Amino acid sequence: MRLTHLISGTDVRGVAMGEAAELTPDAAARIAAAYGHWLAAKKNKKTGGLRIGVGMDSRLTGPALKEAIVGGLRDTGAAVYDCGMASTPAMFMSMVTEGYAYDGAIMITASHLPAERNGMKFFTPKGGIDKPDLVEILKIGESGDDLTISQPGPVCKADFMDAYCVLLVEKVRRALGEEKPLVGSHIVVDGGNGAGGFFVERVLRPLGAETAGSQYLEPDGHFPHHAPNPEDREAIAAISEAVVENKADLGIIFDADVDRAGAVDHTGKAINRNRLIALMSAIMLREHPGATIVTDSVTSTGLARFIETHGGVHHRFKRGYRNVINEAIRLNDAGVECPLAMETSGHGALKENYFLDDGAYLMVRVLIEMARMKREGRDLIDLLRDLAEPCESEEFRIGIDGDDFKAYGLQVLERLSEAAKAHTDWKPAADNHEGVRYQKGNGWFMMRLSLHDPVLPVNMESDSVGGVKEMARELYGVLKDMDRLDLSSLDQYIKNH
Repeated sequence: MRLTHLISGTDVRGVAMGEAAELTPDAAARIAAAYGHWLAAKKNKKTGGLRIGVGMDSRLTGPALKEAIVGGLRDTGAAVYDCGMASTPAMFMSMVTEGYAYDGAIMITASHLPAERNGMKFFTPKGGIDKPDLVEILKIGESGDDLTISQPGPVCKADFMDAYCVLLVEKVRRALGEEKPLVGSHIVVDGGNGAGGFFVERVLRPLGAETAGSQYLEPDGHFPHHAPNPEDREAIAAISEAVVENKADLGIIFDADVDRAGAVDHTGKAINRNRLIALMSAIMLREHPGATIVTDSVTSTGLARFIETHGGVHHRFKRGYRNVINEAIRLNDAGVECPLAMETSGHGALKENYFLDDGAYLMVRVLIEMARMKREGRDLIDLLRDLAEPCESEEFRIGIDGDDFKAYGLQVLERLSEAAKAHTDWKPAADNHEGVRYQKGNGWFMMRLSLHDPVLPVNMESDSVGGVKEMARELYGVLKDMDRLDLSSLDQYIKNH
């Protein structure tokens, strides 16, 4: 059985419904059994001695895949704990929480991807696995070896989400010294019909918050209202409208498996991407003066200045939440204090919380800060007053036609690097770790090759009107004769602005 084609970063992902399905129940069962054998070897145990938790988000294919995964694990003799509807961060926490302490965990999710897709995320008590581990697991699955044993393991129901929510609630209570510290605060949550609806009933209401106007809390794998993605413009517009209509103090939005989050202030303005990183940086740098903040590669120059003016060090690194997290761990191991690793996508991981990218924990930290500032007669967005935001900011996705898109994408990046030598006003960024990034006047642009898709994402930012169009026009001129590129997004922008 071929499995390694399902690798997507550090996860398994693929079409899971219809005739084109790749992540079938049979494939999922085989992968789960391979994970059990891999985990047993890592822990120097027999597979029959393992305790493994399994959870899923709201996707339509989740129940069938979960049944297969539970069966695949049972066939190895492992004891399986069925956690039902859960969040990705909760599945990690099930391995480090007293009374549970599973040896491993699998989360069934494809995050924000379309409804026909699904996936599997794998954990050990040290965190999410890295790509070499995933490759090893899938090769075990492809080996053809018999992965079953004669005595199947037991299956137990485990509502770990109750225990996980207690951890979040107690975090707020300890920080603010009250049983119901959010009394008088109105918080609206948009669950995106994913797994995040729990946050209203099990976290906010026990803390005393008013939650009227919260929406799309019921799990629905059709995702009928908007994409479960805190970066999606339609999704942000939906939560912004709910905040304004209900005169709420804050809006919170999660992706389908709650490892990412975004927020909206009381005026309906989004606190996501650079603004959310700035907010978390301000909180962390007050508690850890002079610390380093690790971000992904497409953060703004305004954010870099914001971190520096708050006494911190900005360390820009590669896209990919595992890349950002691993870099923060590496820095801490090298003696560099780094309390926060965060992507513009809404993945935020704190050292104090196992460097786990947990959207719910991130929002708990935001709520604590909001309550503290309210006591002082200030507003949460006061922390963002000195964040310089660009006049213009755009992202273009340039498609690559044909096979072997990675090799062709590297040719494109090489072409751009050569062209930069003739553009004397293109200044290469000194701290870039992927693709190519150039400063041009009071703006910048960056092109990189997607890890998984035949796409070259291009980010542009300018502090003057028309700056992005000028950069787009110059980039189009460099690439227009490369016949495998779909430059329509650049072309339309140039024509329409």
